[in-house]
Amino acid sequence: MHVPAKRAAVAAVSLALLASCAKTESQNSAPSGPGPAASAAPQQSSGPGCTLAQTGYPKLDLKTTKIGFSQSEKEANPFRIAETQSIKDEAGKLGIPASNLLVTNAQSDLNKQIADIKSMLDQGAQALIVAPLNSDGLQPALDAAKAKKVPVVTIDRKVTQAPCTDYLTFIGSDFVAQGKRAADEMIRVTGGTGKVAILLGSSGNNVTTDRTKGFTDQLASATGLSIVAQQTGEFDRSKGQAVMEQLIQSHPDLTAVYAENDEMGIGAVNALKAAGKKPGKDVKIVSIDGTRNAVQLIVDGSYNAVIESNPRFGNLAFSTLQKFAEGNPIGPSVVISDDQYDETNAAQKVANAY
Repeated sequence: MHVPAKRAAVAAVSLALLASCAKTESQNSAPSGPGPAASAAPQQSSGPGCTLAQTGYPKLDLKTTKIGFSQSEKEANPFRIAETQSIKDEAGKLGIPASNLLVTNAQSDLNKQIADIKSMLDQGAQALIVAPLNSDGLQPALDAAKAKKVPVVTIDRKVTQAPCTDYLTFIGSDFVAQGKRAADEMIRVTGGTGKVAILLGSSGNNVTTDRTKGFTDQLASATGLSIVAQQTGEFDRSKGQAVMEQLIQSHPDLTAVYAENDEMGIGAVNALKAAGKKPGKDVKIVSIDGTRNAVQLIVDGSYNAVIESNPRFGNLAFSTLQKFAEGNPIGPSVVISDDQYDETNAAQKVANAY
């Protein structure tokens, strides 16, 4: 659990480390859009970091540079809405003209995301911020950017390619740690006993893999909890609801649900209520994201805990590009710190949710 003083201390440490060019992968941020921006927790770099001189890329002035942002999924999900808005807000704060910010949305289509990125390069984009749809498959787009000496910062989901070679760096959460924290909350709210179903995210990306691993590994410490089902809801509310409807039939004695994002968790709540059950009581619900709808459900008593995954990457993404342009070394990843919500703080913190 983060308290304001602790978060401020972490931010101060991160800023001091950057100022001294210490060998870390983290960067601190100021607020970008409503609610707190993503903040960085110090992480030891596995190498000296990537520099402008190493890559041979041209030096850029962000205020006059054309920058492309590739969003991966349709903005029906609050996470995606907040993520895109954060990029736009930060560009505005930096004085980047609207005509110099190219924004595309792949609509959950990998081929479209590749085409979107190539199109922005053809339009003269000199730097790219990419929220990858999948961890694999973006190589053609990354190759096209590399050929034009365009730095690529990836956010939210990792890609399997090499940092500093195929892309500059990754900015995002420690998804394994998120899964572990969700498991700790599940153990707490269930008292360590019961039957758990996992609503998996979409396949082909590290978020699903890591959140599953973190949760299952950590849950193994609670011998009274057993995982009875794992089915994908593809990070979608309606699909999460449909899967939950099936699980209610196939596992009527189910007592807990771990949803790998809030949208699926909310879908599960809807299915449980329709079946005459009391989510948050009859069936405990723990999920990851930090959307306002999910946090409000904790306040209302229909949900138990939410581990935050902060989508407000605007400040970190642009400050990373700026530091790179100034010749500072950029580590292979920037790992941010995330808050969490439960019955003790949800009412006070709901305004921070997105």
